[in-house]
Amino acid sequence: MSKPPANPLSHLDDKGAARMVDVSAKDDTAREATAQSTIMLSPEAFAAVMDGTAPKGDVLAAARIAGIMAAKRVPDLIPLCHPLPITGAEIAFEAAGNRITITATVKTVGKTGVEMEALTAATKAVDKEAVIENTRLLAKSGGKSGDFKPRSAAMADTPRQTVQRGSRATPKLIMGEVFAPRAAGGPDTRREAFRAFMTRNRLRASSWSKEAGVPMGEIMSYLTGQSRGFSAESLARLAKAAKVAPDDMFR
Repeated sequence: MSKPPANPLSHLDDKGAARMVDVSAKDDTAREATAQSTIMLSPEAFAAVMDGTAPKGDVLAAARIAGIMAAKRVPDLIPLCHPLPITGAEIAFEAAGNRITITATVKTVGKTGVEMEALTAATKAVDKEAVIENTRLLAKSGGKSGDFKPRSAAMADTPRQTVQRGSRATPKLIMGEVFAPRAAGGPDTRREAFRAFMTRNRLRASSWSKEAGVPMGEIMSYLTGQSRGFSAESLARLAKAAKVAPDDMFR
């Protein structure tokens, strides 16, 4: 009588019973995983998050803490996951078109990877009406299988740019940090200086444009590379509202 094929699901034994995989024989190695998820909000909720006017305060700051806490609690949330000593966890946000993209990177030194921790950290919703979509692992490193980057993640890098701190698509204030969007075409010295000026002075596009009497779209179009600059009138109004000379906004 032929022997039945081995069960390809490592969390089930030969009889189909659930088990926690035995990793005792594995070496402790440095491991890292990055995952990403997109949260879609209503226009009203998105505006409140960006402007920092949500009833419960700084939504994204709370979401960052929630994501990090979720990464630390994965064994309690997902059955059969190994408890791991998390040595690092970072959450970054990028916003555009009523969507907020969350990128979570988790690190450990242990016998198994932190892919589930990264995925869990990336899927903490911003609010109860949010729709979570496009959750995926972007990369992992360490362990016997080494480095890995799915094709879907490589393709996703094309329309979007980096998702590191400062890589944003709509200005927002998180724990005192202003996030201004990056243009898709790569770094531009003058545009980067303008973004840095906004960050240093904690300027939000919504409130700054309102005070200056300039459409917020002008600021956003410039920051995202859709326009090459401001009209002379808009530039003067923005500088006046910020109480600086126009040239100071690009230094």
